[in-house]
Order: sequence, then C-alpha cells, then structure tokens
Amino acid sequence: MADIESARKAFERFDQNGDGRITAAEYKSAMAQLGDPYVTETVAQAVINAHDGNGDGELTFDEFWASQNKA
Repeated sequence: MADIESARKAFERFDQNGDGRITAAEYKSAMAQLGDPYVTETVAQAVINAHDGNGDGELTFDEFWASQNKA
C-alpha cells in the first residue's frame, strides 16, 4: 500500500496549476520533467482514462490515490 503523503506529493508534482486535477497536458509535462520526453498527450490521456473513475478525462487526488493502491 502506498503512503498517502508520498502520493500527495507526487500528485502535486503532476497537478502543475494546483487546481486539484491532473490533465493530459500536465501529465505529459510532468513526465518530460521526470526524464520521459516521449509521452505524448494521447498516451497521457490513455493513462488518465485508465484510472479516471468518473469519466471526466482528468484525475482527482482520490482517483490518483485509488490507482496507487490497486493490488
């Protein structure tokens, strides 16, 4: 099980504008900063969609946290 404080810090790194949601553009940008410049916005959206519980195309912290705790 992931540590919620570590997860919150990771979420904040991806949520670049601080609005509480991770968009595909934010995900792509964060991955580039982490050393993976090959993640496209299409790939980022697919990753988000795989964990997007309410289908709005963005990740909230609750959705992010849930994805970190899947066995």
